[in-house]
Amino acid sequence: MGFFKEFKEFAFKGNVVDLAVGVIIGAAFSAIVKSLVDDIITPLILNPALEKANVKNIAELSWNGVKYGNFLSSVISFLIVAFVLFLLIKGINSLNKKPEEVAAPAGPTEDQKLLMEIRDLLKSKNSL
Repeated sequence: MGFFKEFKEFAFKGNVVDLAVGVIIGAAFSAIVKSLVDDIITPLILNPALEKANVKNIAELSWNGVKYGNFLSSVISFLIVAFVLFLLIKGINSLNKKPEEVAAPAGPTEDQKLLMEIRDLLKSKNSL
């Protein structure tokens, strides 16, 4: 019975659950990015280039028998995901940034104390 209890404690720790949620959201986000590349970026930006290459679909792009169209689509998807994650992490870091504590001004140094004593002595001597 100890093995199952230990597994339950492990499986339902906050870190494991957070990781599972992250993977699920990542998969959903991947579908969104794939749709963005396939349905928006490819028709708007890549179609003019594809038409010049006499290709109707990005998957048909090839050079010397090597089909690189799917790879190009995957690279575009990766760059979009990486950029969005960069912006997301940057935003989270700015929200979590602790305000810098303002250091209390340091007291006068020994040299400054001596100079203040000399100043005070000179003032008292001049006032006599």
